[in-house]
Amino acid sequence: MRYWLMKTEPNTYSWDDLKAAPQRTDCWDGIRNYQARNYLREMQLGDTVFIYHSQVQPASIMGIARVTRTAYPDPTQFDPAGKYFDPKSQPDNPRWDMVDVQAVSEFDTPIPLPELRQTPGLEAMVLLRKGMRLSIQPVTPQEWQIITSLRTLIPLE
Repeated sequence: MRYWLMKTEPNTYSWDDLKAAPQRTDCWDGIRNYQARNYLREMQLGDTVFIYHSQVQPASIMGIARVTRTAYPDPTQFDPAGKYFDPKSQPDNPRWDMVDVQAVSEFDTPIPLPELRQTPGLEAMVLLRKGMRLSIQPVTPQEWQIITSLRTLIPLE
């Protein structure tokens, strides 16, 4: 099993939106960066993901989701009226993928970026690297363990 972090802007799609989805499961679409897409393609069933709110103050890890469907073509790339349309992508050779994730637990309080920056053992975390803007990032097992120990996790049922 691998660990990941997915960034989302909560005014576009929030942790609460994922929790409110049927069976707390939704697709993670609209990824238009090749490295982030490659990470999506590496995800396996059961991999766990931190859902991270970006573009808010403070940016924070909100909860944990699980990959429930591995990479498959993102249909938004083929919609000429959509904001994620890619005219160079073809149905027989799609450029962009998405995965499905299910919200499984949340922290009793979000874990803000300033706290992550001050937590020993997270100095090399991809999220904390200067200029790092990737919306999909790997998380090491050690980083996962440190972060999940910072708060109480509440299972979603």
